[in-house]
Amino acid sequence: MKIRMDKLNRVFSTALDIIENELLGVSRRHSVRVAILAAAMGRRLGMAEPSLTPLTTCALFHDNALTEYILSERPGANQPLNLRLHCEYGQNNIEWLPFPASVENFILHHHELADGGGPFGKKEGECPLEAELIAIADMVDVGNPLDSLAPEKLPALRWQIEDRKGSVYTRRATDALLAVLDAETLASLREESIASTIEKHLPAWEVESEDPAIMCAAGFITHIIDYKSTFTEKHTMQIANRSWIMGSHYGYDEIELARLFLAATLHDIGKIATPLEILEKPGPLSADEFAIIKLHALHTHEWLGGVQGLEDIHAWAANHHEKLDGSGYPLGKKAAELDFNSRLLACLDIYQAVSEKRPYHPRRGHGDTMPILRDMAQKNLIDREIVEDLDRAMAEYSNLDVPPPPPLRKAMDRRDTVISARRLRKA
Repeated sequence: MKIRMDKLNRVFSTALDIIENELLGVSRRHSVRVAILAAAMGRRLGMAEPSLTPLTTCALFHDNALTEYILSERPGANQPLNLRLHCEYGQNNIEWLPFPASVENFILHHHELADGGGPFGKKEGECPLEAELIAIADMVDVGNPLDSLAPEKLPALRWQIEDRKGSVYTRRATDALLAVLDAETLASLREESIASTIEKHLPAWEVESEDPAIMCAAGFITHIIDYKSTFTEKHTMQIANRSWIMGSHYGYDEIELARLFLAATLHDIGKIATPLEILEKPGPLSADEFAIIKLHALHTHEWLGGVQGLEDIHAWAANHHEKLDGSGYPLGKKAAELDFNSRLLACLDIYQAVSEKRPYHPRRGHGDTMPILRDMAQKNLIDREIVEDLDRAMAEYSNLDVPPPPPLRKAMDRRDTVISARRLRKA
């Protein structure tokens, strides 16, 4: 079965846009507009269609390391982003994705200026064309959000872009943007039009669901989700790793293991839309706050619903808060409507949440975690047999992080090789 990676990537970019809006105040759909403009410029410059997939995907994810950088470096309120580290983290992360061609330096150099004033001091002609196109689209849309720019202000913006040619923007990127940024393009970037514009400009990209590359995509998405909060830093990855252990316990083949693993990495993607102050609240949530946090399962359900090839995976991921007695959310499904993998991910999510450190409870070992799951099983909330299987399979990992499965470790090794080679060339 083939998975539409381009559509899945749009889900990832939706999550990133929410983060960027929350942390930096950047207009929603920013990354999508950058990708659309990059695609239009690439075609204007004669880029072949296969080359547009790496370009548009990197444009979608040009700020993929935003939360990782902020959590790792913890800049103060008045301390600007270290663009060099931000770009390095972003380039390292993008190597997770199964591109059909090299994306070297596309994100690493997307904050460079034509006059050499960027974080790496690269001047015009020293960066890939793709980095130049992402850079100009990014800077123009951040400074003048194109979803809300009045049509009568377009001539002034075009003059401003031309005025910065050769100093801020490279000449070839400037000429390409001015060639495509007209009134029709501006209208196509507005909220009411952008969905159809995405379909028109972003090329289709399919990957077989059993392709090992899917494991790489899963590794990428965990960075987006888990770095939302210090308290969920390992949550998704640990559930995914545990899902592989449990799938192996049940005798799943590698294709089914990979599909279950991908569902586990996607189960909390909707939590990106949950405000940080609710995720990290140290005390009990109010009724209104709990209603907000419950929406994350609905977001997961809605965001993944339009991705061809993810039908089963979508259901397993979106059902992780449903309960056997129908008291769960987002759809209040009952036992007969919940297949085995949906029940399994629900149990794994609870196990991980109960055992990991949270604002409202300390880390718990296996022996303290299992009574809580057994009590829920006794109340017909979660699957009793899966709970007992968890007891047998997870005991050895008490108070320990579960290591990634072998295919992901191989993918990580390949990614690290690419990163190391890039660093050697720089040296």
